[in-house]
Amino acid sequence: MIFGSALLGLFLAAFVAATPVPFQSEIIFGGMIVAEPERFWLILAVASVGNVLGSFVNYAIGRGLAGLTLPARFRIPEAAMARAEGWFRRWGVWSLLLSWMPLGDVLTVVAGVLKTPVWLFALLVTVAKTGRYLVLGLIVMGVIG
Repeated sequence: MIFGSALLGLFLAAFVAATPVPFQSEIIFGGMIVAEPERFWLILAVASVGNVLGSFVNYAIGRGLAGLTLPARFRIPEAAMARAEGWFRRWGVWSLLLSWMPLGDVLTVVAGVLKTPVWLFALLVTVAKTGRYLVLGLIVMGVIG
């Protein structure tokens, strides 16, 4: 029961961390790997799914589907948006492979603005976000690093 609640907490942390809300999920993810290393793949899957689904919030904001104005503290700074648009225009959809980086989630908003096909968005963001958690998990377990 406790582990199930922890998984829900990890899912929510990973989800929120991928949205405009300033939050980090890596400490929770790493802590769970330390506490339950035998459940590595389940923990990896939960964090990845939460983070990818959170990226869809950004995509929807970019597409204008959210129909809301974000409070000032959650808005993406114009400079970050301009930088992300530049990356996207230069590298195209492949720039979504950088969506795991700090401020990389701005790229997911730009993908929505530029109407990237949803299937392609989902594929590239899943590879990026899962890859980041995989590497972090392997570092925590001492397999690499």
